[in-house]
Amino acid sequence: MDNSKPQLEQIRAHVIISGKVQGVGYRYATMDTASQLRLSGWVRNLPDRRVEAVFEGNRKVVEEMIRWCYQGPPAAMVKDVVVEYEELEGLRGFDVR
Repeated sequence: MDNSKPQLEQIRAHVIISGKVQGVGYRYATMDTASQLRLSGWVRNLPDRRVEAVFEGNRKVVEEMIRWCYQGPPAAMVKDVVVEYEELEGLRGFDVR
């Protein structure tokens, strides 16, 4: 019998955000928000003007972070968020790459 609680499940989400997401403080707002939520991972700009991020942590918290990505910081205009769930890497801390 599996006694593990699903809401404590640790997951990894690989997220690509498109729209007006560069030059608007998106990466630093992402880092601040992820750090407040105690998530691990990283965020970086892509050459094609999109932003890429990885979030690791509790499933509910990662899902909350993904919802935040649809909004982003005030100056951002998010068009699309693509999420892929991957194998957990066990990252520590959150940084801007």
